[in-house]
Amino acid sequence: MHSASFTPILLLQLTFLAVLHGATWTYNGPEGEHHWSKHYPYCGGAFQSPIDIKSELLRFDPTLRPIEIQNYNLSPNEQLTLGNNGHSVQISLPSKMHISSLPHRYTAAQLHFHWGSSGRPSGSEHTVNSKQYAAEMHVVHFNSDKYPNMSMAVDKSDGLAVLGVLIEVGEFNPAFEQFLRFINGIKYIDQRVQVPGFNIRALLPARLDEFYRYDGSLTTPPCYPSVLWTIFRNHVTISRKQFLDMATALYSSHAQESSPVPLNENFRKPQLVDSRVVLVSFKEARGLQGTLTVTSPLMRKRVVQQLLIGDLADLADEGFYQLLPSASEKFHAGKKKYLKNQQSPAKSKQHMLNPSLKKSQNHRPVGKLGLAEDALCYISLEQNVLHQLKLSHAENQLAQALRDEAFPKLNLKSYLDSDLSWINTGLLVTILVGSALGLVLIVSLFCCLFKKKRAGAEQEKAKVLDTMAARKTSTAQEYSP
Repeated sequence: MHSASFTPILLLQLTFLAVLHGATWTYNGPEGEHHWSKHYPYCGGAFQSPIDIKSELLRFDPTLRPIEIQNYNLSPNEQLTLGNNGHSVQISLPSKMHISSLPHRYTAAQLHFHWGSSGRPSGSEHTVNSKQYAAEMHVVHFNSDKYPNMSMAVDKSDGLAVLGVLIEVGEFNPAFEQFLRFINGIKYIDQRVQVPGFNIRALLPARLDEFYRYDGSLTTPPCYPSVLWTIFRNHVTISRKQFLDMATALYSSHAQESSPVPLNENFRKPQLVDSRVVLVSFKEARGLQGTLTVTSPLMRKRVVQQLLIGDLADLADEGFYQLLPSASEKFHAGKKKYLKNQQSPAKSKQHMLNPSLKKSQNHRPVGKLGLAEDALCYISLEQNVLHQLKLSHAENQLAQALRDEAFPKLNLKSYLDSDLSWINTGLLVTILVGSALGLVLIVSLFCCLFKKKRAGAEQEKAKVLDTMAARKTSTAQEYSP
């Protein structure tokens, strides 16, 4: 599902590098966040971040492990790069730093900040029950088990993991002073200075076992929905002077420009939650109707398996190919062979996942997709569409579309305890075309025609029967005594 040709990868790297080095987008004005989606389509899509973490979204999950980080205490002999990229203050991090408590190893790449302004010290991106904090720190990691670098991981569904720290104005924080004392060296965009290594762990809250967890996106263009977010429940504090050092000392313009543009209020507003939930690691979190809830990764995996396998098995068992137009006879032969190979394991898996799942008396498929008789025409249609997509090399686009459409609705993406590598790409395409195309427009049209034709035939049959009955009655009356 992550395969791509050389050209898209190159374009992706160039896009990512453009973002890192100050692309033309801004937070306000003509290139502000309301216009991001014009140039960065993902910014207008699903799974966007940040969000407002409301109490009603929370689900307690006792399987969430405390965040475990490795090699965060850096030696002063190690040099870190502190830079102004026009959108934030950013610190490069060595690859030995990583998170070890997630299903994959996530290697640190950089950390950066979002903040308000001197007159409005409210600049965190994530909010908690609509409360906005003064600032927010993001420590960005990429999945180094699967991808060689940040630019290759940035657009993958399991590519990134970000630790979010909410920051409030309060007591002086000596850990933040380790880099803030160099901030005058990066007043303008693209300026960088070297700073001695320090204990990055000291920038985080004391407790790493209490956090919010959800699936989201980069909060800046290109807004890829590739981030497993961990927002710590407990905030950290910095002094007002430290906050003002970030909020007033920096510019998002070059030094030679006559009218410097202040770098402040660099936060994205909360995005739609859609169908997502927020898993939490602390027991005080209560779900709907005030009851403790547990979101089971195994149950989510079962739903996906039933969606991707069970429904196909049900449809195959219906023998619906017999209803299809004769023009697709060639396809039937290949499809029968495919279904013969797939039907037994699919049905056994489905039975294992839900032993009580039985077909209704009217023989309608009963999987998660809820496909009924209107869907019986879709296989021949999707095969034709698939053929055209193969000719235009668009199969990968469909696989991507499935990820964008199915996962947001089921809220499943990174909570699965396996990476869905068992799913065949052809199966993904079949399901997507069948559900997204066949069930929406084309199927409705063809099945409507089919129903009308059948209804017409029934009417003709009824007319014939009525005529015959009338003739019998007439004949009986003519010869009756």
